[in-house]
Amino acid sequence: MLRFVVRRAGRWGGLFVLLFALTLPVIGQPGRLVLNNTKAQSLYDKAQQYAKARDFNKALETLAQLNQKFPSIGEAFIMRGSLLKAMGDNRAALTAYREGLSKVHIDSSRANDLQLLGDLALSYGEYQTAADAYRQLLKVAPKTMRNLARSERQLRTCEFAIEAMRHPTGEAPTRLPSPLNAFKFQYFPALTADNRFLLFTGRPSANSGEDLYVSKQSKDGVASEPVPVSAVINSSYNEGAGTISGDGKTLVFASCDRPHAIGNCDLYISRRTGNNWSRPENLGSNVNSVEWDSQPSLSADGRTLYFTSTRRGGQGLEDLYVSTMRDDGTWSAAQNLGTPINTPGKDMAPFIHASGTTLYYVTDGLIGMGGLDVFRSERSPVNGQWSEPRNLGYPLNTFENEASLFITSDNQRGFCSRSRASQEPTGGFKLMREKPVELFGFEVPNPVKARETSTYTQGRVFDAITKKPLRADVKLYDVDTDALIQFVTSDPEDGDYTIVLNEGHHYAMYASADKYLLKSLSFDYSDQHTFNPLMLDIYLEPVRAGRSVVLNNLFFDTNKYDLKPQSRTELNRLIEFMRQYKEVQIEVSGYTDNVGTPESNMLLSQRRAQSVMDYLVSHGLPASRLRSKGYGEKNPLAPNDTEIHRRQNRRIELHIL
Repeated sequence: MLRFVVRRAGRWGGLFVLLFALTLPVIGQPGRLVLNNTKAQSLYDKAQQYAKARDFNKALETLAQLNQKFPSIGEAFIMRGSLLKAMGDNRAALTAYREGLSKVHIDSSRANDLQLLGDLALSYGEYQTAADAYRQLLKVAPKTMRNLARSERQLRTCEFAIEAMRHPTGEAPTRLPSPLNAFKFQYFPALTADNRFLLFTGRPSANSGEDLYVSKQSKDGVASEPVPVSAVINSSYNEGAGTISGDGKTLVFASCDRPHAIGNCDLYISRRTGNNWSRPENLGSNVNSVEWDSQPSLSADGRTLYFTSTRRGGQGLEDLYVSTMRDDGTWSAAQNLGTPINTPGKDMAPFIHASGTTLYYVTDGLIGMGGLDVFRSERSPVNGQWSEPRNLGYPLNTFENEASLFITSDNQRGFCSRSRASQEPTGGFKLMREKPVELFGFEVPNPVKARETSTYTQGRVFDAITKKPLRADVKLYDVDTDALIQFVTSDPEDGDYTIVLNEGHHYAMYASADKYLLKSLSFDYSDQHTFNPLMLDIYLEPVRAGRSVVLNNLFFDTNKYDLKPQSRTELNRLIEFMRQYKEVQIEVSGYTDNVGTPESNMLLSQRRAQSVMDYLVSHGLPASRLRSKGYGEKNPLAPNDTEIHRRQNRRIELHIL
């Protein structure tokens, strides 16, 4: 058997394989087939002679005469199918096998033919034909037959696919319009959290290498002409299978056979400052192995990385792995995701939704539509374990091998790439020719959506005095758990930042920079009817006497001064700030609205301020650095004319003494 396999690093990240296999058919059954008709016997024997002489075209011409003149002879059709299969014309071989097996007696001698018919039919999505063939096979095949268990599994695949097609999930993806899909191949689409930039891998022609391209998307979904992402990133080597963080500042991609690489294909990282990308760096031996590592997917904040690897110790040839960025900027040792995600089959092309709650990937290790199907799994908010993967169904999955999937942060639009191999004649044989790979889009049906929908807040960080952009750490916490959810850094040149927020959560967000006061913001989406993106510029006050900042994540019940448990996130951040600036002394200032008497409001504001001070002292801060004071209704931030304005006036401030 001749076998040629092309597996390129960036290209599809190893997902798509060009395979041509040529084998000589087993002609007929053991012994000479004896036919009742002399003419038929002569034609059959002549076809066999041509086949043994490897003159397959003559053999097929002779069989065509035999099929036409004596259509009841099933063996002639089966021989024709065998020859066509050897020549690479699987579609015609399927027709011939189906015709032939319908005309012969089915017993154990036909087991291999039935298995081949089932496999051919399944490869073209003819599930009913395949299912019928596998059922016949399982009735007559000897228990010792090779690949019998595989045929049993293929039957389950057919049954699943038939049912899935009866109950489709959403509409089929449609090809993205011009100016996209201008290349011969384009694949692995990925978008920033605000959906403004579409990143993908492109090859202008069959002979060109892979590069990363980006297209700017307008609010109404119109795409700009794709351009190379950067001359610093694209090179004479293949760069492909790129992933980008939600803020568009961190890019990870695969590249193969580079100098000083760890394996044959490694993952590289680049970061954007202003409009410039840094020179790519190898992610190192904690992430890359001596084997093939590719198909990365970054979390929204760019600090968790999922990818595919063929390294030893996995559950299949390809498995999914995860690595996280540590506080010092290095990456942790990659961990196999284990069961139920990884299977003994191929597990590839992970995509982690911006919410961080739902993982999509392709696998052939679970029952699906045939080949590689896209599955989704949800991470438990309780123990972090992944749920049993669920097939996305038809038409997102088909009988073809599916590629990677991307779903926007708002759960509205999905993107994928699709390829359909075509067969074209070359002399007497037919070789599998590469057909253009194109980008597709679709509206995301409810069963396919990530468990949580995401939006984002986006803006710039400035010095409150000079109004110059600042490089600042922007951290997002869940106030119900005090867990750090995201951590991004604003751009040092223009101060811009993007951070992703999930529905159903109450968040505290903090912006901090060296020698500046901690800025506290609150986002409560725990019972939110509108969930739109926010544009929010942040102004940081310098750590200087007389400067103040509102602490927006301290919570009290109405007319109460006991701190609610959700306040601990703010209090813990405040303790961190005070430990960083050991010489700073502060006043905790309490304010109320004008509801109630001035006397009761003054007392309430004082008690609330004192509650905050008591917490800080109980957690180790010297009382000598702190004081508390209530101001009641004084110094309102807004008129006390609406509930929203009154809520602004009910506050605790941090004042530098």
